[in-house]
Amino acid sequence: MENTDKKPFGFRDKMGYMFGDFGNDFTFIFASTYLMVFYTKVLGIDAAMVGILFLVARCADAFTDVGMGRIADSSPENPKGRFRVWILRMCGPVAISSFLMYQSALAGASMSVKIAYMFITYLLWGSVFYTSINIPYGSMASVISDKSKDRQSLSVYRSLGSTFAAVAISVTAPLFIYRHDAQGNQIVVGDRFTIVAGVFSVLAILCYLLCYFLVTERVTVKKETAGKKQASVVKTLAQVFSSRALLAVIFISILTLCATLMSQSISTFLFADYFKDTKALSVNNLLGLPAALILAAISGKLVEKFGRKELTATGCIFAAALFLAAYVLKLQNVWVYIVISFLASVGGMYLFNMTIWAMITDVIDDKEVQTIQRDDGTIYGVYSFARKVGQALAGGLGGFALSAIGYDSLAAAQTDSVRAGLYSLSTLFPAVIYAAVALVFVLVYPLSKKRVEENARELQRRRSI
Repeated sequence: MENTDKKPFGFRDKMGYMFGDFGNDFTFIFASTYLMVFYTKVLGIDAAMVGILFLVARCADAFTDVGMGRIADSSPENPKGRFRVWILRMCGPVAISSFLMYQSALAGASMSVKIAYMFITYLLWGSVFYTSINIPYGSMASVISDKSKDRQSLSVYRSLGSTFAAVAISVTAPLFIYRHDAQGNQIVVGDRFTIVAGVFSVLAILCYLLCYFLVTERVTVKKETAGKKQASVVKTLAQVFSSRALLAVIFISILTLCATLMSQSISTFLFADYFKDTKALSVNNLLGLPAALILAAISGKLVEKFGRKELTATGCIFAAALFLAAYVLKLQNVWVYIVISFLASVGGMYLFNMTIWAMITDVIDDKEVQTIQRDDGTIYGVYSFARKVGQALAGGLGGFALSAIGYDSLAAAQTDSVRAGLYSLSTLFPAVIYAAVALVFVLVYPLSKKRVEENARELQRRRSI
């Protein structure tokens, strides 16, 4: 039940939760963007071997993500918070292990030593320490408050934290890790890479500590429930995977990742080869921040009025319609395309990012209503692993798509059919994906505004007994 002795939910919690994702992304986004660069250009490791590393890590994540969720769920109530305490415990290990991945001094070591070091440090960071802080962090949203409005605020602020971190890293990192040679080529500077990684690790710890000190856990497990013997792992996972709401959210997330990662992969080629205006690409890439700020200001009130399922499904229909219109119009003016693409992305990707984390808390509540057992960490762990698998699968779509349309990387100019293919991948593909997402929301995802409110009332009734 919600502990009324603790300070009420407010801006302090929102800021603290935002800093938590900021801390996550100082290591996660930096690794997602630059780790391949470091491994290949600084350590000289073959890209295929790095690909094997990522595959092995995803297999390990199947056990560590769910395992950490299980550990967090079985942890006893703690004055520092059942999930919150893991932020304090693991902020040092995750930051240090991140820093250790970027040691340029190893550039002169033998290849076998470098590969072994790469596997050990990456698996320690990603599959052990990052998992041990990210799963409790994500699970914590459901115990900071049991009110839907508050959880939506946490979802919004988490998305803002991710957006701010992405902007900070994308702007500052290239300034330090690259230099120009005499011919004007960009060269990676290995020792600077290590320094930047160290600075980001320190900043990650500071952000985690802010999260720990600013956030308060209020929802506690009822004593009678806490005293019961926990269900077996197999039984718990069987119950989790029987959740129609969770399976729908996983499918929706994978589809949305496909649309997002395809857009990111193809955008450079679209602006360079179709519109022949790479300066406009910079403007297009900067629009993510105002989109996030606009939705942060209005999404909470919209969700309160219409519901997360209803609002996000409508946004996806809006995105699909705009992308389809852009495809049919075959736009030649890059600025008209940017405006339409921006509006479509607001309705699709950006709105989804503002609501998804609160949807997970809705799924957790729904599972408790259905089975009486609450598994915040396990459900978040399953979702986290499924999302990683989706990212891995969707990440290769851009390359396969370019090959399928016949893109020639050595050609000075692409053929008309290839240019048309680039445009279709940027418009028709997301139109189809967002239409599919809307259908899943409408036909499969069961947590309407009415049902979320009914679940909240039922849980409040149970916890008051």
